[in-house]
Order: sequence, then structure tokens, then C-alpha cells
Amino acid sequence: MITKIYRVKGTFVMGDEYHDFTKEYKATCKGDIEEKIYQRFGSKHGINRNQISIDSIDEITPEEVLDPIVKEIL
Repeated sequence: MITKIYRVKGTFVMGDEYHDFTKEYKATCKGDIEEKIYQRFGSKHGINRNQISIDSIDEITPEEVLDPIVKEIL
């Protein structure tokens, strides 16, 4: 399977506040990315899936990666 890099943008609700997020992940498809977002935000912030809104999932090239951890993995 070919692994691709995706940039995810969206918002999540904590308490009464909305917070924007941008994350970059390696995965084989967009469906895997959605699951990663829900799992990581749920475990880290203790929020439910309905409190997370994914606005976009875009495939990016290795040159476009901004996240230093993802860059190191590449």
C-alpha cells in the first residue's frame, strides 16, 4: 500500500469555546485520517466525535509538510 501525507483542518469544541486545528498525518486513505483525528482528539481532550468538525482533508507533497515530527518520519 502506498502511504500518503494529508493535512487536516477543522474545529473542535471544548467547554464553550471553539478551537481551530491543523494536523498532518501519514495514512493510506482519507478514511484512516478521519479515524486518527477522532481517536487522538478523543483521548487527548476527552471529547466526543460530535464535538469535532473536519473541514478539509487534503493530500500534500513531502515538500509541503510543516509538522517537524512528520518531516522527521519522512
